[in-house]
Amino acid sequence: MEQSLQGIVAVLRRTPDEGDDAFTERTAELIGLCEAAGAAVQRVVTQTRATADRTFYVGSGKVAEIGQAVEATGADVAVFDTELSPGQIRNLERELPCRVLDRTQLILDIFAQRARSREGMLQVEIAQLQYLLPRLTGKGVELSRLGGGIGTRGPGETKLEMDRRRIRERIGHLRAQLAELERRRAVQRGRRRRTTPTVALVGYTNAGKTTLLQRWTDDRGVRGTVEAGRDRLFDTLDPLARRVKSGATGELVVLDTVGFVQNLPHLLVDAFRATLEEAASVDLIVHVVDASHVTKERMETTYQVLGEIGALDRPVLTFYNKADLVDAAALPAPDVQAAASLYGSAQTGTGMDALYQAVDERLGMDRVSLWLSTRHALDAEVWSQLAKFGQVASATSSEDGATQIELRLERRIVERVRAWLGAQFPDVRVEADELPAMDAKTR
Repeated sequence: MEQSLQGIVAVLRRTPDEGDDAFTERTAELIGLCEAAGAAVQRVVTQTRATADRTFYVGSGKVAEIGQAVEATGADVAVFDTELSPGQIRNLERELPCRVLDRTQLILDIFAQRARSREGMLQVEIAQLQYLLPRLTGKGVELSRLGGGIGTRGPGETKLEMDRRRIRERIGHLRAQLAELERRRAVQRGRRRRTTPTVALVGYTNAGKTTLLQRWTDDRGVRGTVEAGRDRLFDTLDPLARRVKSGATGELVVLDTVGFVQNLPHLLVDAFRATLEEAASVDLIVHVVDASHVTKERMETTYQVLGEIGALDRPVLTFYNKADLVDAAALPAPDVQAAASLYGSAQTGTGMDALYQAVDERLGMDRVSLWLSTRHALDAEVWSQLAKFGQVASATSSEDGATQIELRLERRIVERVRAWLGAQFPDVRVEADELPAMDAKTR
């Protein structure tokens, strides 16, 4: 969408059974999408109609009203809050004194503006070309027909067919490049997961995920900063990962992901599948929700997309962000689909410590004490390895020659340490503080 646009006429169709709140929410979202694309909505035209018109999507009388609104406001574009068929776009542009965009084109334009990484730009271009391919039209369709008489044979491959072939070739070329980037990402993800737990921030667009990542990085970041998030839809498109401190000595990676929106075009879901699937490979998902603007539809949209990318088997913590903008009595109820719900504000920092603690506990980053006893001699290499696992809190020798050690370490690696000790010392006894306490003599 050109930056010189004067304005937009937004068009929505409302079904008779759609509630006022849902329609108001949908209208506000369309206006927000237009503003995110860099244009201002001059007028909103609505029609209550049970089914869409096959020719114009709205009735012919409403098309005339849209035309009058365009002329009165000087708008350059009419944006429809749905995905229009190629025929509907052609018919509307024939009747209206302006360009016609549908919801999918609008979102594709926003994504094209926001993509910064090579991967993001490839994903957007693939989605744009896939959208364009079935919408190519021209007289070449007629010229390509073969008849039975003189003068009825087409010229072979028409310009239209050449365009389609070139687009398919371009899509194939882009997909090959994207596949190579995805392969590298998978390798990096595999290396990261072997050493560091990963948390993904997911949620509806403009819920405050980037601001939350910025706060987390400011509070506990190891290196790197995060640019402040802005109050606009799809502010973050390319995934952003930051390493932060966790527990007493551990670290984890927090990943910011692209925001979701109702009726997110499947072209974008498919094109961004590799990026979105980052959320399916993490150890924990933090579902960020705007506490000042909670709707059933927004919550369902997030879980629907998580289901489409196969991430619903990941544990989820729901963080109701922007809780400082809501009276305590009006705070939303806990999310029944999440393991726990927390309330706070990434902007002010309230509730962040509770979120950090909940993440640590869910990932097993909280500290526990592990006691071990063995009569085998412990050399310098063993002591060095124990120090890598955690902190040696105490070490004593009993009268029978056994060495008792208290090791404080992250809960998530207890079983791995048990296995290592068992392989090193056949007589070792290992107990953690969540198990029945050992008697004083054995300790």
